[in-house]
Amino acid sequence: MSSKTLLRKNHFKDPVAYLLIAPFYLLFLYFIFIPAVEVVMYSFTDFNMFAPKHFIGLQNYMKLLKDDVFLKSVKNTLIYLVCTIVPTMALGMLTAVVMNIKWVRTKAARTLVFTPYIVSMVAVSMVWMLLYDPSHGILNRILQSLGMSPKEWLLDPKWALFSIIMMSIWKGIGYNMIIFLAGLQGIPQDYYEAADVDGAGKWHQFLHITIPSLAPATFFLFVTGIIASFNVFEQVNVMTAGGPVNSTTTVVHQIYLRAFTEFKMGYASAQSVVLLLGVVLITLINMKFGASKHKA
Repeated sequence: MSSKTLLRKNHFKDPVAYLLIAPFYLLFLYFIFIPAVEVVMYSFTDFNMFAPKHFIGLQNYMKLLKDDVFLKSVKNTLIYLVCTIVPTMALGMLTAVVMNIKWVRTKAARTLVFTPYIVSMVAVSMVWMLLYDPSHGILNRILQSLGMSPKEWLLDPKWALFSIIMMSIWKGIGYNMIIFLAGLQGIPQDYYEAADVDGAGKWHQFLHITIPSLAPATFFLFVTGIIASFNVFEQVNVMTAGGPVNSTTTVVHQIYLRAFTEFKMGYASAQSVVLLLGVVLITLINMKFGASKHKA
C-alpha cells in the first residue's frame, strides 16, 4: 500500500480533523473564492451597481488596451516593483548581518528596525508627507544645508513616484531583516569555522556561505515582495492620490477609482482580472525558477 493511500485512510479515520479545518475553508469559500468568481463574471458585463447588468463580451478588456491611464498605471506598478524589491532585500540582508553580530544583537535594536513594518501604512504615509513638505520638510532642509535646491517631492511628476518608493523601502526593511535573521541563525557555525581554518576571509565567507545558505529566505521574500508590489495602494492614495498627472497611480489605485468613485464595476473587474493573471503568471515563473535552482 502506498504512503499516499495510507495517509488518506488515516485522515478518514479522524473526522475531527476535518471539523477543525472546516471553518477556515468555509471562510475562504465565502470571502475569497466566490467573490473572485463573481469578479471574473462581472468583467464581461457593464455592471455599474445602479442598473441591470448586460453581457458585453470582451469590450471591457478591449477598452483596457486603449486606456492610457490604465497603461500608465501598469508602467508605474512595474517601476515600483523593480525599484523596491531589490533595495529592500539588499538592505534587509545587510541589516540582518549587522544585527547578527553579538554586541549589536539586542532586542532594542531589532525592535527599532522592525517597528516601521508594524505601523499602519496610513500613519507612516502621513509622517513622510511631513518629511517631504516643500517648505518645512526636513529633507529639503538637509538639501539646502548642503547647498542644493529644494525639491517638490510629491508635487513634481519626476520625483513623486520615487518619493513613494523611498518610503516603501524604509518601511519594508524591518520585515526583510527578520526573515533573513532567522535564516542566518539557522546556518551551522561549523561552516564558518571550517572556512576560518582554510584561511577564507569574512567577505569570501559572506559570498560563499552566507548568501547561498539564505537562498530559501531570499526566494520567499522575492515572491512575496512581487505580490505585495502588485497590490501597492495605501501610500499612493494617501500621499498623492495618484497624481500629479497620474505619475504615481497604480493598477490597484485605478481599480479603486473605477469601482468606488465612478462605479464602473464591470470595467474595474476586468482590471482586477488582468492584475490577477499578472500576479499568477509571475508567481508561477518564480516557483518554476526556484524549483529548478533547488534541483540544481
